[in-house]
Amino acid sequence: MYDNWLELDECVKNCKKCDLCKERKNVVLGDGNINAKVMFIGEGPGADEDEQGLPFVGKAGQLMNDAFKAIGIDRKEVYIANIVKCRPPKNRNPYEKEIKECLDYLRNQVILVKPEIIVLLGSVALTSILGKEYTITSARGKWIEKKGIKYIPTFHPAALLRDDSKKISFYKDLKMVKKEMDKEN
Repeated sequence: MYDNWLELDECVKNCKKCDLCKERKNVVLGDGNINAKVMFIGEGPGADEDEQGLPFVGKAGQLMNDAFKAIGIDRKEVYIANIVKCRPPKNRNPYEKEIKECLDYLRNQVILVKPEIIVLLGSVALTSILGKEYTITSARGKWIEKKGIKYIPTFHPAALLRDDSKKISFYKDLKMVKKEMDKEN
């Protein structure tokens, strides 16, 4: 474990633990407030993210930004990361081995940020963090507390691009997060 961002960033940039490093343009560690009360975790970078080296900058990211604006969440006040730090080919879900190799980096990010709330975006984030006994359809929109952190699973913004009917639930979940954020202040 690294006790500062510079060391963690350097380690992740030089990571060759799995085959995802072979085709990456950029490692996507995370973005936002490194002292945030709220952390969002997705599954992995897409093409736009790989190009820019930042999470959630493509179409799904724009949708998430729009939702943030509508609900009153300032993206600069939260921290955004992914389970894996390199883009899986053709935006496929990351393999178990890839997730396993990257999880320590994410755990280190959580230790450094010290969030009170973690929003798990989609089933890969949910099962990677809280376990395979959870499904996104049954856990979505429910608070789950573990080790002093409140987790709330919701749909990944990319899922909303494929299925408009999930948008209402996603917005409701973000409103719950905003309400909790406001309570903490």
